[in-house]
Amino acid sequence: MKNVMIFGDSYSTFHGYIPEHYAAYYWQEPEPCHGLNRVEQTWWHQLISESGSKLIMNDSWSGSTVGFTGYKGENTDVNSFIARLEKYIAEGFFENKDVDTLFIFGGTNDCWCGAQVGEVQFDGFEKADLYRVLPAVCYMIKRSKEALPDTKIYWLINTELTDSITEGIKTACRHYDIEYITFDHIEKIDGHPTPKGMTEIKEAIMKHLFF
Repeated sequence: MKNVMIFGDSYSTFHGYIPEHYAAYYWQEPEPCHGLNRVEQTWWHQLISESGSKLIMNDSWSGSTVGFTGYKGENTDVNSFIARLEKYIAEGFFENKDVDTLFIFGGTNDCWCGAQVGEVQFDGFEKADLYRVLPAVCYMIKRSKEALPDTKIYWLINTELTDSITEGIKTACRHYDIEYITFDHIEKIDGHPTPKGMTEIKEAIMKHLFF
């Protein structure tokens, strides 16, 4: 693991360390969130530092969904994981970046917003399919592999998702031959990791990668 990219939601944000117009959940002082007020406390900063890796891009947007259905049925085909990935592909971003490791930490908001779950789907995608959670997850993995054929891709599966979403993500990962990482416990407040929770995320990833 040398050059890392992240697609994420609030769990992976920190103000000033994501694209400028993206929404951030975690901030520096004097407005700490759940006791987390330094970027060094985030799971990804800990992981990058301890593994000696380089962060190429942290593309994380608080509240974002993998698919095109957001909260209150909002259409999220602009800021969803899929939309952001497609933007990078269209711009040729990956042609000039040596990304050898990609972490996708998504599915939490898809679960929380009550989007239709649907079924895993591996081909014949139409835009309408991407408004359902599991087809969107499958499409995200498929397009990530097409854009980054030599990159090691990991899907991070949050705790407390519905069984149908959790098992669907695992099925999609197995089909596309990427690895998924689950967590035994993440300490949270209001559904979001505390500093201890961030360290628990990092430790689970390190254990999966290196032990």
